[in-house]
Amino acid sequence: MGLNTPSNEGADLLIGATDAGMVRIYITSPVVDLPLDFAPEDAEEIAQELMAAAKAARLIG
Repeated sequence: MGLNTPSNEGADLLIGATDAGMVRIYITSPVVDLPLDFAPEDAEEIAQELMAAAKAARLIG
């Protein structure tokens, strides 16, 4: 599945700080249970990429 492949799958997304000083992005669905831990600096880079993607999506839509 690529970025432009439509999907009807639903998932829950949780984001928060862990007690180990990491940022966790936690994705759950009926078929996946995926905790992803990132250093704060990496999480900030991900946040910047999300903001850039949102801006690009607004220009398309």
